[in-house]
Amino acid sequence: MADTPRKPLGLPPRAPTDEIPLSAGRRPVRGGVPKRKTAAEIALANDAYAAKARALQDKPRGTPSRAPVLPKAPAAVRKQPVPALEVNDGLGVVQGAVQNGVRISKLMAERGLCSRRDADGYIERGWVFVDGLRVNELGTRADPSVKITLAREAQIQQTWQMTILLHKPVGYVSGQPEPGFTPAVTLIQPETQFSTPETPVFHPRHLKGLAPAGRLDIDSTGLLILTQDGRVARQLIGEDSQVDKEYLVRVEGRLAEKGLALLNHGLSLDGRQLKPAKVEWLNEDQLRFVLREGRKRQIRRMCELVGLKVVGLKRVRIGSIKLGDLPLGQWRFLREDERF
Repeated sequence: MADTPRKPLGLPPRAPTDEIPLSAGRRPVRGGVPKRKTAAEIALANDAYAAKARALQDKPRGTPSRAPVLPKAPAAVRKQPVPALEVNDGLGVVQGAVQNGVRISKLMAERGLCSRRDADGYIERGWVFVDGLRVNELGTRADPSVKITLAREAQIQQTWQMTILLHKPVGYVSGQPEPGFTPAVTLIQPETQFSTPETPVFHPRHLKGLAPAGRLDIDSTGLLILTQDGRVARQLIGEDSQVDKEYLVRVEGRLAEKGLALLNHGLSLDGRQLKPAKVEWLNEDQLRFVLREGRKRQIRRMCELVGLKVVGLKRVRIGSIKLGDLPLGQWRFLREDERF
């Protein structure tokens, strides 16, 4: 019997190449359906693969297939001290912290560039340069002799930071609010500003980060400084502050023998000796105190130690800044030409 052509077993006829449907979820190929490889192209690809396999088999043993791995440095070299700063070549960026040296944020605060909190913010933004290299990681340390500079962005931000002089009334707490009492910062409002034509206009942004630089207890009145500038805060209340404060103190009672000399120098509070002060009589019931420290309720406690009771206390000067004619309960900005 003559051979007859076999029929496909129920398979549908193949669709033309340009009509092959895409499978579910398959992304269409840009430019149309991919071209099917011919038998000749498949043979060439197989030959190339076989040639590559033979080349790998013929390679002498021990020949590395990748870039050679460098041997470890000798122990004497590995133990060399880490450099003070690690630099990302080509970028001029200080890469990370090292164990030696002093934290850059601490160096900045000690040099009066800004507060440590502000320094951390500047470092995070990449606004600090150490010997010309940008610092971008918190905790970076350096030799204390390095040169530290601020980017222009940081300098501009510092010019926006305001310092405020407030004539605090009795009954307001200078720092954290206490139950039943109001913090002095609530007095910083447009309607309580003591302004002149050349002074800046109050803006709500002036309250952001505004904090008192020094204490003035709830029973006292007078000059209170509030500032957004960490440099000012450190100058006034830092451990090494040399800024003195002047107070007028009304007292009653009988001064102990040599009490005035003890007020000037010789008293201790909380187990620590006080720094020398300048104390003198202004009249029969009023003393003038000039201090360079600010322990809690210091003047009241000093007077108690020599037999006096404070019945009125007013701070009239901080450094070279005087309370002057600033009305009670009002405030003004520190002028550009004023320095503590």
